[in-house]
Amino acid sequence: MNLAPTTGPVPGLATGLAAPGPAAAIEPQRSAPPEPAYRMLLVEDDPGDALLVEELLLDTGLEHSLAWQQSLAGAVAALAAHGADCVLLDLHLPDSTGIGALRTLQSVRPETAIIVLTGLDESRTGELAVAGGAQDYLVKGQVSPDLLTRVIRYAVHRKQAERAAAELRENRLRAHENTRLERGLLPTPLLQGSPVTAATRYLPGRERALLGGDFLDVVHTSDGTVHAVMGDVSGHGPDEAALGVCLRITWRALTLGGHRGADLLRLLEEMLVAERVPADNFATCTILELRPESRELTVHLAGHHPPLVISGGTARELPVEYGLALGIAPGLGSWRPTRHTLPAGADLLLYTDGLSEGRTGTAPDAGRLGTAGVIRLIEDAGGAGGDLLLTRLVERARALNAGRHSDDMALLHLRCP
Repeated sequence: MNLAPTTGPVPGLATGLAAPGPAAAIEPQRSAPPEPAYRMLLVEDDPGDALLVEELLLDTGLEHSLAWQQSLAGAVAALAAHGADCVLLDLHLPDSTGIGALRTLQSVRPETAIIVLTGLDESRTGELAVAGGAQDYLVKGQVSPDLLTRVIRYAVHRKQAERAAAELRENRLRAHENTRLERGLLPTPLLQGSPVTAATRYLPGRERALLGGDFLDVVHTSDGTVHAVMGDVSGHGPDEAALGVCLRITWRALTLGGHRGADLLRLLEEMLVAERVPADNFATCTILELRPESRELTVHLAGHHPPLVISGGTARELPVEYGLALGIAPGLGSWRPTRHTLPAGADLLLYTDGLSEGRTGTAPDAGRLGTAGVIRLIEDAGGAGGDLLLTRLVERARALNAGRHSDDMALLHLRCP
């Protein structure tokens, strides 16, 4: 026997409407939403039982197509190739007996509703199948068209509800994971006992944007020196964010352990190479050491932007010798220190390219901000510093971007009295 796909009749609309009286208002007729066309797959080795199921489906009036397979192997191939909204599954097949067939089909198409067909003396089997993930079960010989209609509709709707609930749980879990990653990328500065104060921002480029690998940190060591890092892992997503957290924690541990300058960058690069996924990820970063009493500043660059010195409501880029980004050519990087004396009353701003690669205006052809544009935004902030300056920079940059630039944005403002 060969069951070709069939389509059940569509119920007609009643036409025996009485004519309204002279004073009766004629209300517009609202048509019911169309019945979905169910893609049914019957897995049954008995041709007689298969024919009965086909006739029952026709009697339900459900819009449907029906495919028939007599073995589990055939069902797996058909389900993988064409999918189905609902499977009617007999658990006694030539190549499978019991709940194993249910689990096999679930693994092929987890989104498909499955209704198990059992015999008169197999109610316990049907209950076990439902406990194992089937949406319902039917006892052969006790199925009416009305019962079959309800079971199919409820099974498909129940499966859709399960999928929606699972997606909601995954989204919530992802949101919690992203929150934890953001906390790892933006830690609490360790500045107890230091006259230096720090203000920070870490923001996704736009609402619901993927996390990136921007990271920053500030610590105060026992000799009075303040150490800071600002970095950016290439790419966007959880892997890059996790790598950023790894590098940030590694930097803090190595710095508190006494590593400095090029030696510190070399160890960070070794960690990046060991942990990165994919294998071509790289990271840019700036590390600096600030001695508050003398205002001496030492900076190392690894493919990142130099810090900006802010004084008197204006800003300038600090001249710093560039070095290779971490992971570009492992083991071949050379990072030389640049030393300056920070002017009295001057502050420092470190940032990632989520700020500088933003747009200069809302026009479609507006260019990138660049360093000059960032300096203009600082000057437009009217001498604000700390949290207020960062708030104004972020708000103005986002307004100019008008949703076109989706990179993460990390900023660190250091004030040395």
